[in-house]
Amino acid sequence: MIDEDFCNILEWELSAAFKYSDLEAVKWFWCDGVIMSEGEICYTKKYINDNRQTTFRAFIGMDGQTHYKLILLFGPKALSRNARDLDITECIPDPETPDWFSIDTDKKIIEVQLY
Repeated sequence: MIDEDFCNILEWELSAAFKYSDLEAVKWFWCDGVIMSEGEICYTKKYINDNRQTTFRAFIGMDGQTHYKLILLFGPKALSRNARDLDITECIPDPETPDWFSIDTDKKIIEVQLY
C-alpha cells in the first residue's frame, strides 16, 4: 500500500543506495523527501495494476533539494502485495543491491524498480 510511511522509507532507502552507485557524483547524493505529486487516482490499486507504475516527486541531490520525477516500477511481488493492501516496503531492494534504480541527472528523472 502506498502511504506516507512508504514514502518515508523509500526516501531513507534511496539515500542509503546512492553511496553504492557506480556514478561517482551520485555517491554523494541524498534524498530529502518523496511525495505523492499526482492526483489520487494515480495511487489507486486499479491504476497501479493497470499501469505497473506510478509517479512521485523526490527531492534529491548534493543538498537533497533538487526536484526529480520518481517513476516507481512495480514488480510481481509489489503488485500482489499492493492489490491486497499489504505493506510494500519489503519490496524495496536492499540498498547494496545493484541496478534497482536508474537516475538521469540531466533530465531529473529517477526510476526505482520494486520486487
